[in-house]
Amino acid sequence: MSPPVAVAVRQRVPLSADEPTTLVDVFEYVARTHPRADTLNYKRAGRWLPISAAEMLRRAHNIAGGLHALGLKAGDRVAILSESRPEWTLTDAGCMFAAAIDVPIYPTLMPPQVRYILQDSGARVLVLANEEKYQQVRDILSDCPEIEQVVFFEPPQDQQTTGISLAELEARGRAAITEQPDLISSLTRQTKPADLATLIYTSGTTGQPKGVMLTHENLVSNLVDSSGHFSFSVNDSALSVLPLSHIFERQAMYMYLFRGMSVYYAESLETIGPNLREVHPTILVGVPRIFEKIYARIRERTAEKGRASVLLLNWAVSVAKEYARLTIYGRQVPLWLKWQHQLASSLMFSKWKAALGGCMRLLVSGGAALSEEMTLIYSGAGIPIIQGYGLTETSPVITASLIAENRPGVVGKPIRNVQVRIAADGEVETRGPNVMRGYYNQPEETRAVFTEDGWFKTGDIGAIDADGFLRITDRKKELFKTSGGKYIAPQPIEQMIKGSSFVNQVVLIGNGRKFPAALIVPNWERLDSYAQLKGIQGSHAELCKHPKVVDLFERQIAGLTTELAQYERVKKVALLENELSIEGGELTPTLKVKRRVVDEKYRAAIDSLYAGPRNSGG
Repeated sequence: MSPPVAVAVRQRVPLSADEPTTLVDVFEYVARTHPRADTLNYKRAGRWLPISAAEMLRRAHNIAGGLHALGLKAGDRVAILSESRPEWTLTDAGCMFAAAIDVPIYPTLMPPQVRYILQDSGARVLVLANEEKYQQVRDILSDCPEIEQVVFFEPPQDQQTTGISLAELEARGRAAITEQPDLISSLTRQTKPADLATLIYTSGTTGQPKGVMLTHENLVSNLVDSSGHFSFSVNDSALSVLPLSHIFERQAMYMYLFRGMSVYYAESLETIGPNLREVHPTILVGVPRIFEKIYARIRERTAEKGRASVLLLNWAVSVAKEYARLTIYGRQVPLWLKWQHQLASSLMFSKWKAALGGCMRLLVSGGAALSEEMTLIYSGAGIPIIQGYGLTETSPVITASLIAENRPGVVGKPIRNVQVRIAADGEVETRGPNVMRGYYNQPEETRAVFTEDGWFKTGDIGAIDADGFLRITDRKKELFKTSGGKYIAPQPIEQMIKGSSFVNQVVLIGNGRKFPAALIVPNWERLDSYAQLKGIQGSHAELCKHPKVVDLFERQIAGLTTELAQYERVKKVALLENELSIEGGELTPTLKVKRRVVDEKYRAAIDSLYAGPRNSGG
């Protein structure tokens, strides 16, 4: 076996003498160095309201004092179950100043999963968004005896609901600080870089989630090194759209604050469009699904205007992709293409930019693979989109692209102070100050993900090219083998198939089977229009089985996957009426497919694909 391939990286050196080493330092640095009046911004009753850097720090101190008044000591756990909002960030900061360890919980998790996390973490305080969240988890709290107090961001209306409001917690903190003026400094003196800052339970595509132990050093080193990589600055502002329980968004929030940016909390995923046009941000961090939906919405609105508009859009997209292919690699752009690109910018791309608020200078994608097509379309339209790569266990950023080196299909180069190598079996391994301490209460699981010489095994398959760019090809555990003995990586093939405007979601199957097949959730707006045009009638359930509709998808896939080897090509397709979702159990909170769940849930549909003769495509 050949030895691992490694890229050389310098030893970590602080950027400056006053570089923060704990998250306490970060929040104090923000208030001292970037005393903005609009550090955090949220919408209430139709108006955007600001929270200054000074107020953020003051309220964080009060929350820390309140936790101390409740009897919490250094190292105690505080669980946060809420959608993203300014109170989430304030409570997170308060936990840091109280030397407590916070435990973020995805607001979409089912009660049994919440119970597991509360029990495993031993949280003493549970912070909830509102009474509605309390009703969702009330029945499981009797199984969590270590929870001593429930705190609500929004005071409950039902007098029978046990708990206190965040405002009351802050009031107790103010009283404690008044009584003991050096309380906060005495609490923060206990916090060291090597101390745990947070316990984040991985969403997991299989089995129970594992508690990832991240220290102050893990998080701070990563936010300092990666925020410089992304070139965030005081001149930027961001719309925060992902849940703060997601390490990607939480670290992005720290980066925004550290770089002196103004942050706006989106009201919900459904209001991203209006919120973008209201606050005019320059930065948007999201997962590929968000950027795919933005583009899909552009196509849908164009289709509503008629065939001529669709033809114009298709032309503009082809111009964008060709223009991006040349400019990304520093090649000369022909005069005819420059002229076409200027015309497309005037007719189309300017409207796209306006829909994103008019000031967008950078989109950052993470959490899953971004298709090469999305990179080319956005970049060619003059809206740079770069992607990074990492895991919860790595705080999370390992590599990231730069605008100046934004190649489609790769996830950039390692950020400052992080090392990457490829093991003999193709697995990506990494080490650096950002790598977790381990999994909480799971020493065997921890040992299993580290090599003998101390590198963390990511579980992803990838390669480093001659220029040092990392390409991720698939998850190691998701590779499957057909009954003919051929190994297939599903994610690259799924990305190809998603190039069809008729495809909303796709899951490749075929482990232990004769050939690969695909489960597809159609883009129903697009398919409904097609069915109407072709005179095909029926409900969505009926359309899923209609021969002409199935044939449409098979032809679409065949056209998009011509470069695949014969054994990799999809031979059968099953259409699913309903979208895969977190609530349905098919997706993790970070929108990754739980393939085992999909296999079990759609077993009948899958079996039927392999019951008859396969298509002539191979």
